[in-house]
Amino acid sequence: MDITFKCPHCDQELEVDSTGAGSSIDCPSCARSIMVPVSEHENGEVVTPTATAVTASASAKVERHFTVPTHSGPAEALIQKPNRPLEIAAKDCDKKVRIKTFKHTDCVEVGKDRFDEVVSNFLDKAGWDNVISVTPVTYSYVQLDTRANISDYGVLIVYRG
Repeated sequence: MDITFKCPHCDQELEVDSTGAGSSIDCPSCARSIMVPVSEHENGEVVTPTATAVTASASAKVERHFTVPTHSGPAEALIQKPNRPLEIAAKDCDKKVRIKTFKHTDCVEVGKDRFDEVVSNFLDKAGWDNVISVTPVTYSYVQLDTRANISDYGVLIVYRG
């Protein structure tokens, strides 16, 4: 015969086998320690389960309805999905992931530095929603006529196109 009772802390309805009467258990809902009550009849006598009572209760199949306590406050997402890798995002999209590199020296015309203008025009043309990342780069090269080591900068743009 099972003992049905409520947790005094969270009102979770619990059911324990009568052999556990008088023992201490942890509530599965609030994790607090509670004492399993001793089953009693209306006349105050303590009931001890017999083999026939246990088999009779098992064959009766009493339908019980339990309640689950609700906790106030916003529910937090316990498991968050990680961001998808770039390769998988590219396969799901109908556009391919592409890379465009602009070197500062390629954007200089007869004393006029047009680097910002060229990069801005490209970003507008590609569409801001398609731009995945813009990464500044520095590079060096040897100038052929003077054999000087020149350091310069540029930008690497990853986009869908």
